[in-house]
Amino acid sequence: MGKDYYSILGVPKTATEDEIKKAYRKQALKWHPDRNKDKIDVAKAKFQEIGEAFEVLSDKDKRTIYDQYGEEGLKAGPPPPGGAGGAGGFPGGAGFGFPGGMGDDDYDSFGGAPGGFSFGSGGGGQRFKQRQSSAKPPAIKRILPISLEDLYKGTTKRLKVTRKLRDGASGKYVTAEKILTVNVKPGWKAGTKIRFPNEGDELPNGQQQDIEFVVEEKPHPIYTREGDSLRMTIQLTLAEALAGFSKHIKTLDGRTLGVNNSNSVVHPGQESRVRGEGMPNSKTGAKGDLIIKYDVKFPARLTDEQKEGIKKLLA
Repeated sequence: MGKDYYSILGVPKTATEDEIKKAYRKQALKWHPDRNKDKIDVAKAKFQEIGEAFEVLSDKDKRTIYDQYGEEGLKAGPPPPGGAGGAGGFPGGAGFGFPGGMGDDDYDSFGGAPGGFSFGSGGGGQRFKQRQSSAKPPAIKRILPISLEDLYKGTTKRLKVTRKLRDGASGKYVTAEKILTVNVKPGWKAGTKIRFPNEGDELPNGQQQDIEFVVEEKPHPIYTREGDSLRMTIQLTLAEALAGFSKHIKTLDGRTLGVNNSNSVVHPGQESRVRGEGMPNSKTGAKGDLIIKYDVKFPARLTDEQKEGIKKLLA
């Protein structure tokens, strides 16, 4: 019967492309060898099997063949147009290469695919083979976490990647390391993609995968981002809200910004806006605004004397 790739990923046969991607990500993280060092051999086999299942089910052509003929159909190659032919109903065989998948690597060190997976060899329909070999393989995607400070100011990231390349002399796959440089521009947002063509693993057909980094914004203890605006909350005592206050806050580029109020009462949840102190726009360079929300802390209890004093003051 061959392998049940749907069961391996834990999805139904009707699963959408997004569902398959999510399932693959979940299973790959669960069985990554670095997370299962107490059962490394089992994890490696499982991780390889998960990558194999994903490469088949995420490719429309391979998935169609698999759904109709199973794993044996992939080994044998595509069926001829309009009917059967050759041994077992398939004309020879066509090869499919399977790079490994996305792991849970260190942020600044990105491992390549854990080996390759291959089905079959030999003849096969010439047009199908040409189409299969000329199609650009999927990129290896990696998450690139970046702090809000670096997204504000811009920075340079040097990322070490590990990939598998075929040795020209022996024909065997060898592991190679390379440093890729990402110039982070001020104002980049989460989801920004940076692609390095042909810097990934080399496949059996000689093609090399691209590597694509996707920016992920690290959580910040003070600021949150809304487009080109920044948000923060300032805590005020009841006395400060009623009688005025003067505060100093540190900006993302290390400056000290003064925030004060002495002319009006601040209500709980009230907001103020500081123009031009938000995030820079990566295209125009113009900065958004800083939005400050005030959280007024009321005392848990008051003495009778304090109550009388407040009544007199506010009467």
